[in-house]
Amino acid sequence: MPTQGTAVATPTQGPDQASRPVDESTEAPGSGSLKPVLDVIPAAAYRNPTWKGLAYFGRDLVVYAVLVWALIVVSQPLAVVGLEVVMALAVSALFIVGHDAAHGALFRSKRLNSFVGHVAMLPGWHVYEGWILGHNRIHHAYTVRQGYDFVWHPYTVEEYRAMSRWQRSRHRFEWSWMGAGAYYMREVWWHKMVVGTPPARWMKAIRRDRWIVATFVLGATVALTWMGWSRTGSVAGTLWLVTRVLVVPFLSFSYVIGSLVHIHHVHPGIRWWKRREWTRFKGQMDGTTILRVPPGLNFFLHWIMVHVPHHVDMRIPMYNLERAADAIKAAYPDTVHDKPLRFGNFVDNTRRCKLYDFDRGEWLTYDMALSPSRRPLSQDRTTPEGAV
Repeated sequence: MPTQGTAVATPTQGPDQASRPVDESTEAPGSGSLKPVLDVIPAAAYRNPTWKGLAYFGRDLVVYAVLVWALIVVSQPLAVVGLEVVMALAVSALFIVGHDAAHGALFRSKRLNSFVGHVAMLPGWHVYEGWILGHNRIHHAYTVRQGYDFVWHPYTVEEYRAMSRWQRSRHRFEWSWMGAGAYYMREVWWHKMVVGTPPARWMKAIRRDRWIVATFVLGATVALTWMGWSRTGSVAGTLWLVTRVLVVPFLSFSYVIGSLVHIHHVHPGIRWWKRREWTRFKGQMDGTTILRVPPGLNFFLHWIMVHVPHHVDMRIPMYNLERAADAIKAAYPDTVHDKPLRFGNFVDNTRRCKLYDFDRGEWLTYDMALSPSRRPLSQDRTTPEGAV
């Protein structure tokens, strides 16, 4: 949610009501209902045996633990760089498992979802209940809706003009391909997870989970400090151990998740809608993508890039998203955006999507936005190809 310029409204339903399943059957055909889409998803896509969720969680936990051990014993900078790349993916994998648990998709047991979700989100320093509030109950309920969906919510030209020089510089960095992690840490993690004031009903649970995350980070810091001093006997060696094992994985994970969320919902062909023009169909079908990853990458990304079915129904477990996507695409071939995942397209998206004209439904570059003879980025909707 932009903290400067754009005022993102609190949903009129409130975050608790927004999370409740909507009875799509009561909406008239053509009203933007998701019911016809839900009807084509096979029942098999919802199967979530407990053993399978535990297997993914256990596997990712073991990979993470092995990498922690490797980063403790390896200190040579070039070797550490390679390990940090894999660690960023490992933390992301655990987080995606926790994300599935937070949606209630990983297990039928609420208690098991809560336990796994809390543990899986700790390496990414994420507040579990805070994530549920912001992600499940606002982002998913109002995807790409002006004033509601706070993740990568675009600024208008007028709001950008009203910024100070520092705010414009920050915007230019955060909305570049290099700044995705900085944007995510500031707007989502810091403002929403760490210091944001949640609704009264959520205060107790979120405050408790903030303490859980703080205890994890502080406990890990103390343990690594003791270990570093024992191994090196120097302040520099101790700081280097804490940095490479605890801090860099958090920073690199923040870049990964910030980039992934960007390419899910920001592209010249993805429209953000005015409040009264938005519908559930527009938000969940038009407002995101299916991006096919290279072979092997789903070992870490757990099919999170198959994002359309995830937004249509959060109850579909991650390992069944492709099955649901095939059914949805067969029924709506002209709506579903299905492209390969490429980093170059992500870079191009960040270059072309800087500000937004909600009246015309167009993304703008800075030059286009500030030109006296401003023209839309494209006359026709294009198929998203954004990728990381």
